[in-house]
Amino acid sequence: MQQHEGYMRRCLELACLGMGSVSPNPMVGAVIVCDDRIIGEGYHKAFGEAHAEVNALRSVLDTHANGHELLKRSTIYVSLEPCVHFGKTPPCTDLIINNNIPRVVVGCSDPYGQVNGKGIEKLRDAGVEVVIGVLEHECLLLNKRFDTRIKQQRPYIILKWARTRDGFFAPADLSQKWITARSAKQLVHKWRSEEDAVLVGSNTVRADNPRLNVREWSGKSPVRIVVDRNLELAKNLHIFDQSQDTIIFNALKTELDGRIKYLELEDFGNLLPQLICYQLYLMDVQSVIIEGGATILGLFISAGLWDEARVFTGTGEWTRGIKSPSLPGSPLETLNIGPDILTIWRNNL
Repeated sequence: MQQHEGYMRRCLELACLGMGSVSPNPMVGAVIVCDDRIIGEGYHKAFGEAHAEVNALRSVLDTHANGHELLKRSTIYVSLEPCVHFGKTPPCTDLIINNNIPRVVVGCSDPYGQVNGKGIEKLRDAGVEVVIGVLEHECLLLNKRFDTRIKQQRPYIILKWARTRDGFFAPADLSQKWITARSAKQLVHKWRSEEDAVLVGSNTVRADNPRLNVREWSGKSPVRIVVDRNLELAKNLHIFDQSQDTIIFNALKTELDGRIKYLELEDFGNLLPQLICYQLYLMDVQSVIIEGGATILGLFISAGLWDEARVFTGTGEWTRGIKSPSLPGSPLETLNIGPDILTIWRNNL
């Protein structure tokens, strides 16, 4: 089992390389081992492209003249149950069976209804030995976004904000005032590159005029989401620059303007978080970072609609201003990010 775990950890390392590129699919890594030696590996690189198993098999056949013979006495390790249905790519179970691979080691089963258990069953029916549950917790945690979308029919929600050492979130006059150092800003831009979307309220846009992109990091900028009930934001703000896909939730209209999509919602009260989550689920948005303001964050916290919170505490004190939102329970982890402190929370509801 310890040997299995070593190869599965490599699968997880490979799978993480697809972060930010495969949504709404899961991240998956695969390793092919023959005679206690890795002869091929691959991962799911981008949505709609070849799955991890396909890329791992290609790497074997591309680098070994006797690849087909090696596969007949190999084990393929894969972090997620191989698919059994036709989607944008053919079933990986068929590929494994057709290449006469005798053993498959799986990290965890796929929660997706068209796959869950069926891939393992098909492999076993074909005479393939299947071992399942190696580093299962780690494999499930890797695809917490995918799992949340499938099981709860909503995006995985990350709350993010910064507060002063004495607990203030923003100046009382809603002016722009930085709380954290540049190292925290760079980390936030990295986080944005890993998620599908970033959401803010109209007051945040008005005060900070944010671009909500990843200019401090290399990667894909997320979809920008703004809650602007009465469409009062000035059109010269960065969110209207057509540089990336943008969704404006409002109470007045549904309309498409280039890369900006206006979506009308029927309720801007306590049900707002649920309505936003449902609309994003329908659009295959698998994860979203909510970066403010205090009202939006408070609504999602009150509704219990959040999975993770990342809260920076800066070194300064303001003595007055808008108080930071509060979270139930105790934090999971505390880290130093430059001069600032990052506290991680998980919602177990």
